[in-house]
Amino acid sequence: MDGSGGIAAKTIQALMASERVRFVSAHPDAAARAGNGLPGFYQGVPMHWMRDWPMPFPMLVTSAQGATLTDSDGHVLADFCLGDTGSMFGHSPEPVRQALMAQAGRGLTYMLPTDDALAVGALLRGRFGLPHWQVATTATDANRFALRVARAVTGRGRILVFNGCYHGAVDETFVRLIDGAPVNRPGLLGQFTDLTERTRVVEFNDLPALEAALSDRTVACVITEPVLTNCCMVLPDPRFHEALRRLTRETGTLLLIDETHTISTGPGGYTRAYGLEPDMFVLGKPVAGGVAASVWGFTDEVARRLDAVRAVTPSGHSGMGTTLSANALALACMRATLEQVMTDAAYAHMEALAGHLATGLSGVIDRLGLPWHVVRVGARVEFICAPGPLRNGTEAEAAHARPLEQAIHLALLNRGVLIAPFHNMMLVCPATTGEQVDRLITAFAEVAGILAQGKTP
Repeated sequence: MDGSGGIAAKTIQALMASERVRFVSAHPDAAARAGNGLPGFYQGVPMHWMRDWPMPFPMLVTSAQGATLTDSDGHVLADFCLGDTGSMFGHSPEPVRQALMAQAGRGLTYMLPTDDALAVGALLRGRFGLPHWQVATTATDANRFALRVARAVTGRGRILVFNGCYHGAVDETFVRLIDGAPVNRPGLLGQFTDLTERTRVVEFNDLPALEAALSDRTVACVITEPVLTNCCMVLPDPRFHEALRRLTRETGTLLLIDETHTISTGPGGYTRAYGLEPDMFVLGKPVAGGVAASVWGFTDEVARRLDAVRAVTPSGHSGMGTTLSANALALACMRATLEQVMTDAAYAHMEALAGHLATGLSGVIDRLGLPWHVVRVGARVEFICAPGPLRNGTEAEAAHARPLEQAIHLALLNRGVLIAPFHNMMLVCPATTGEQVDRLITAFAEVAGILAQGKTP
């Protein structure tokens, strides 16, 4: 894989140039007010990664509802990005909107539990199967806290990640394999420690490497997504998860499953759909319908060991918390999401339309003879501009074709469809319609047809 997706560079450049002109022409209001960036913000955006969109300048969102987003120039877009999973169940689901409005009149945060907390605890137990839960503000926080507990209860200092993994902004997970050697992930700012001293990294689906890395019994926890989702999607080999669970148990290593992205699989995530048995479980982003919140849970055995550690630990700051964690607003919205939004019916709708989307995109790729493929995990679909399937993070990194992907993303946006900016990920939500899916397939076919004219031999 050469990172070009089999398309000549001049074809990619020509498409990007024409689509930039088209975007500028279609966005006079955004050009006038944000053409040089938003005043007062570093690099002209409230969060630096907003510059990762391939737009010449930021478009300004005026509203979003369900699976539709409207910008300040009046464009109504079919939204398959959905806040890159934060709004995975649609923008402002009605039950969440009502819960938010009701709670706003009763106070937003107290550092004390509410009636909603009573309901949420039971909902989390019933849905995900683990008996003990805590609430945090982001999945990054939840993963950090869970890893701290894992080290405390095992008395071990190391963790293990899979190359190409995504676990938010957790420092310990920013380790990659380059030419087979572990290194701090390239691009980190202000990194002052060598993360490879305490974090081991092996390739996803490489069971011999995993067994070797765990064999000295110094690893406290393996933290993993069930599917690699942020580096060109990589599915697990058959029986990979079964072997992962066996090896972690044999070596006294805890297993943390992070379902922040793979909750797209079903109401109980990939864990319930495929019968996984984690010691710890994390879910962030969409669990409160777009309001900042996350949860992390663990087994009775982890709770017993945590109690024993805390009993002999001096009182003081645990290194876990944040004042706004488990605030009343988040719990109210989480309850509404779990009870009324993340339903079996919603997932059935998402599954059916995501299947239609994946089939449609695959049909276009096959018809045009492009060396690309499509992969899906429930309501999460991705087209990858390289042959597949991919088996690990190194293959996924090599499959990235950034200039090509950026040109495709901007071309789709100009045709009324928004997908995630970081890779070719698309989400189907309960509000997504068949017409929107067909619009995406049609737009993709038009853009891919243009590119196919510049296929390399």
